[in-house]
Amino acid sequence: MITITNIKRVGSEKTESVTIENGLIKGWNLPEEGQVIDGQGGTVAPALIELHAHLREPGQTEKEDLASGLAAAAAGGYGTVVSMPNTSPVVDDPAIVRSLIEKAGSLGFARLRPAAALTKGQKGEELAELTYLKEAGAAMFTDDGRTNENARTLRLGLETAGSLGMVVSVHAEDASLRADGVMNEGPVSEALGLPGNPASAEAARVARDIEIVAGLHAQGVPARLHIQHLSTARALDLVRAAKAQGLPVTCEVCPHHLTLTDEALRSFDAIYKVAPPLRTQADADHLLEGLRDGSVDCLATDHAPHTRAEKERDLLDAPSGIAYIELAFPLMYTRFGETLGLDRILDLMTAAPARVMGWTEPTLDAGQKADLVVLDLTTERPVDPAGFKSKAKFTPWAGESLKGWPLLTVVDGRVAYQR
Repeated sequence: MITITNIKRVGSEKTESVTIENGLIKGWNLPEEGQVIDGQGGTVAPALIELHAHLREPGQTEKEDLASGLAAAAAGGYGTVVSMPNTSPVVDDPAIVRSLIEKAGSLGFARLRPAAALTKGQKGEELAELTYLKEAGAAMFTDDGRTNENARTLRLGLETAGSLGMVVSVHAEDASLRADGVMNEGPVSEALGLPGNPASAEAARVARDIEIVAGLHAQGVPARLHIQHLSTARALDLVRAAKAQGLPVTCEVCPHHLTLTDEALRSFDAIYKVAPPLRTQADADHLLEGLRDGSVDCLATDHAPHTRAEKERDLLDAPSGIAYIELAFPLMYTRFGETLGLDRILDLMTAAPARVMGWTEPTLDAGQKADLVVLDLTTERPVDPAGFKSKAKFTPWAGESLKGWPLLTVVDGRVAYQR
């Protein structure tokens, strides 16, 4: 049993306590029992939910592993993490799904909900054994890390997953249009002499995938499409139109596409190389408006750790990805707390991801699962990558002063992180 004292609920200045027993919230402001933890006057909220993280296990553990990645997630206030399947081997076997869940459960950090590959080997040719993967505990199906070039295979995957009540998430990017682009195609790429990745590569693929869903929807097939890391204004407008038609299409936006632009690549530093690439300020502003008006369903980090040596290669050869699951909430709250408001940011990182997945929305009511985070919304401190739990101890935001840092993360009634 745990009692957390000296905490405030969102929107209140009243100091309260919450008691946790057997993994559930027993109640508020009860007599103190069990282990007593001082919440340091922080604000309590449901633990965050991450739908898009690369934890690199199995086979790529020099970049990250379950222990480091889930510890980093807990330090970032996350209680649940959906891991991507582009590992070595690919997570396309029920035995791998079960082993990941078993290992993660023994670590005591954030909860793992592995995504499984939509196609065998993520090759986009033949569907994986989706029914057995679901039975093993897969949370969603995706070939993220690769784009789904075969439209018919994606259609079959959406149809099959829909019959299982599962979401298919996609990296919506036309590979032939992207070609060898390493950054956003535009004036900056032209000035730097670097191959560009046009906004049309994302928009064209989003349009295709929405049309597939529309056709299935017209036939009464319960397909559910989730578009990952949306980065362009045009693609968001296509999603808006799909939603207006009542199509079961959702999307996520990543904080890095809101806070960084292609101007950062003038440094030639591959730390800013991501897929899809950093776009223009106009795109970032459009995405932010999508967060305001509800066109964007949720926030996700696309936490993608690599070794420092890999990210120190030149822009043509370095891998894409930024690792920052530990500072996603402080970054969003510091940059956009006034623009979006605390309630909206928390919703985008808690209840909204749950809605995308069809999970029960988290609350702090008595009797509910004890997944919660206590946040320090007032104290600013600089980003110090050396202190990251992740193996990727570098970040574009190093040294930036942020507020909103987690003080305590509780998952299933146990302390997963305490500062």
